[in-house]
Amino acid sequence: MKRRLAREITVQSLYQMEMNGVAAEEAVAMVLTEVKEENETEIEIRNFSEMNTYVLSLVHGTWTNKERIDQLLSEYLKNWQMDRLSRVDRQILRLACFEMVFSEDVPPKVVVNEAIDLAKHFGTDESGKFVNGVLGKMIRELEQIKAN
Repeated sequence: MKRRLAREITVQSLYQMEMNGVAAEEAVAMVLTEVKEENETEIEIRNFSEMNTYVLSLVHGTWTNKERIDQLLSEYLKNWQMDRLSRVDRQILRLACFEMVFSEDVPPKVVVNEAIDLAKHFGTDESGKFVNGVLGKMIRELEQIKAN
């Protein structure tokens, strides 16, 4: 299973949940079906069940902790508010924050690099720099954040 693809699907699922008010399972199913059926990039999901389980764990973890994640991110958004962020940047930051603070299976530097790449892929020309700035500040204080 490719975690990069799982993160892409997670960001798209979180976006669906916020835009359409659908449950995690429905959002993930929609995105996975789209990836499977409209596979323009010819990406092959070898173990569909494993991918579904992993993506759902990321989506549920991010969404369940959304209030705390948004509170944390708000502290690191210089002159910005969560509701002013693009929906894509917001989901990328939420996922990265979840993986850095609430999950232990990926090194924080990898999470930041992945988030920057996702922002460049899905966001605007400035999204990568913006995500890097926010998460760069967070990673320097990560131990303190986790202790609170």
